[in-house]
Amino acid sequence: MPARETEAIILKTFSLGEADRLVSFFGRTSGRMRGVAAGARRIKNRYGSTLEILSHVQLWYIEKETRDLVRIQQCELLESFHKSQSDYALSTGLAVVSEVSEQVLPDHEVAESMFRLLLLTVREIERTGAWQFPLSYFAFWTVRLGGWLPQFDRCAACGAPFGSQPAFHAPWEAGLLCEKCRRGGMKPLHLAARQLAERFAGEKLDKMEFLPAMQQPAAELREASLNWVEHHTEKPLATRRLLETT
Repeated sequence: MPARETEAIILKTFSLGEADRLVSFFGRTSGRMRGVAAGARRIKNRYGSTLEILSHVQLWYIEKETRDLVRIQQCELLESFHKSQSDYALSTGLAVVSEVSEQVLPDHEVAESMFRLLLLTVREIERTGAWQFPLSYFAFWTVRLGGWLPQFDRCAACGAPFGSQPAFHAPWEAGLLCEKCRRGGMKPLHLAARQLAERFAGEKLDKMEFLPAMQQPAAELREASLNWVEHHTEKPLATRRLLETT
């Protein structure tokens, strides 16, 4: 059976047996898949650093109809993000990007927009040496591409416009609520954060300059977007706790 080839992003790897690795990857032409990289845990192996989290690679694999896992034959590094992968603070951002992708991407479904978003996000984390702004952009666009973005101008419960007043969000709520309809434990999304969302919708991440005044709005938008991811996937993001330590 001939090997198939795809440009891919490594999402996550797990130890398998004594010498192998189970690899979750997002292929540009294959969608999200899982495969076995035989011998990848040996000191001397043919994969080298190609299986690091969120590495951009060219990957060859063999797929059999009777098996859920493909067999990875070869993996060549196209783009390394060593600075981000080796720095603890930056790697926490990568970990959230990886987990979100694992949760939202269906198996074997090609998603060109999501592939480009992933690559853009990781490149910007590597280039800028910071995860805060790229992760906010990534989380917002993940929600938008998933069709989960709520109305930003009015309350999901009563329909009242927010105007300049804050809106409120929580992991158990699919939309934004006004001050009157909010419940305990909900967090604010101020006007500046909603305006930043409008910029994200119309501008590309690598063309934007992250100014100090944008730090709080970006944090609020990131928090809200990750809440919506958790709400719609019905699964909490374990890596969100890591962000609080960096």
